[in-house]
Amino acid sequence: MMDNFDAIVIGSGQAGPFLAVRLAQSGMKVALIEREHYGGTCVNDGCIPTKTLVASARVAHVARRAAEYGVNVGGDVSVNMSAVMARKDRIVQQSIDSLTSWLEGTAGLHLVRGHARFTGPNTVEVNGATLSGSKIFINVGGRPILPDWPGIDSVPVLTNTSMMTLATLPEHLIVVGGSYIGLEFAQMFRRFGSEVTVIEVADRLIAREDTEVSAEVKAILEHEGVRFLLGVTEAQVAPQSEGVVVSCSTGDVRHQVTGSHILAAVGRRPNTDDLGLRAAGIETDSRGFIIVDDQLRTNVPHIWALGDVNGRGAFTHTSYNDFEIVVANLLENGQRRVSDRIVAYGLFIDPPLGRIGMSEAQVRATGRPALVGVMPMSRVGRAKERGETQGFMKVLVDAESERILGASLLCIEGDEIVHSLLDVMAAGASYRVIQQAVHIHPTVSELIPTLLGQLVPL
Repeated sequence: MMDNFDAIVIGSGQAGPFLAVRLAQSGMKVALIEREHYGGTCVNDGCIPTKTLVASARVAHVARRAAEYGVNVGGDVSVNMSAVMARKDRIVQQSIDSLTSWLEGTAGLHLVRGHARFTGPNTVEVNGATLSGSKIFINVGGRPILPDWPGIDSVPVLTNTSMMTLATLPEHLIVVGGSYIGLEFAQMFRRFGSEVTVIEVADRLIAREDTEVSAEVKAILEHEGVRFLLGVTEAQVAPQSEGVVVSCSTGDVRHQVTGSHILAAVGRRPNTDDLGLRAAGIETDSRGFIIVDDQLRTNVPHIWALGDVNGRGAFTHTSYNDFEIVVANLLENGQRRVSDRIVAYGLFIDPPLGRIGMSEAQVRATGRPALVGVMPMSRVGRAKERGETQGFMKVLVDAESERILGASLLCIEGDEIVHSLLDVMAAGASYRVIQQAVHIHPTVSELIPTLLGQLVPL
């Protein structure tokens, strides 16, 4: 027997639930299929739990610095990992419960538990039952990958997912990967009290960023005691009584790093290998990402792909924007496109990095005349008052149109204040709009107009 729906949504990550509810509210009969956890990576393994842990780690870090502010805490600061994880679990469960209640209370929305596989362009099989949909939306996300190193299969390897269930504090955490996820965990666990070594094959951290961003991030984390091996080659892994040992080379020097735990943070792959995409005629690229057009349609006209699985964004906010694009175009006679989206993301170390638009290297590659402004945080009163003067702010501007091209704000509140620049970019306005605005004193944001008043040719 076949159950027929107006729309089937496969996966309940950041885009899926909102899309399913919106379609149901429009009068459609909708099935939302989820094989594991409502909320996907963000709620269960990503943003919410990791930023909760980051918050606990920051409290520990600030407490250790209390004397610098004239505050006595009365003894050494220690971390109760069981209590830290319990707090994380409570916050995650609150999010899951809220989402589940919302979905279950939506009229016209049918929740289906199980793994979905296409059996044709309009049909999927779940738990032996066949569901048919006039429109189908894929929001199945991705999963971590492991480094292709000899011996990696011989040891227990943690990922961002299994880190969420870690019951004890690692004595020495080896982080494989010097990019966004790896660096967040590196600082977090160093602040919890672990020794931390980061191993990266590239010659610098977060290689997509400008060189001075990479260098400053490294300096910030080294100051807290994180160790780095960069430009690593010939790496191999082996079990040892203490845990795990990584042997690798940097140039002509051979290293052996022994740790109690090893975390792989080298990237993610889309969850498309067990969806039966071939049965539906859905095309993927060489990495397994579903190919979509500017409005997120696949090559099959009535099937869309949203979120990490389409390779057009790897963030919760881009996944949610995928939902907005699809709903606007399907239900509101809109013409929204992925290509209208301004690149925006953060690195949530402390201080955080807020990044929008183009990097300096990307601007230089265009050959266009441009302006740049850079301000070290040591010149920002609010940062000095709070004793957090690490980092800098950098903004890039088109010299002819006066439009903001990009910014890197590696500084206290950088993940928040960057939105003042992002909004001006989205409006297509001149940088002078924000330069001439009067900001509140004393804040970090008040120095943005000053910075824009000091632009020089790139």
